[in-house]
Amino acid sequence: MLVSRSSAKQPTPEETRQLEKLQVQIERAVANGKISKQEMEDIKRTIWADGKVTVEELELYRIFVTDKIVAGEVEYEF
Repeated sequence: MLVSRSSAKQPTPEETRQLEKLQVQIERAVANGKISKQEMEDIKRTIWADGKVTVEELELYRIFVTDKIVAGEVEYEF
């Protein structure tokens, strides 16, 4: 897996838009307290859309999905 460390530089306006789009997508997916397998796949597809995964994308995923699943705030539906 290619993980790009873009934190050494400021994100471009396009990267910022992509991160905002990803955050909105994730927030919508977990808004009801559940996240489906399809929603997880859609999020992963968005993250990989440009062929790389940035640290910022992984951080958004961790904060809004993984941490909430671990805390019991979001339930993963298979």
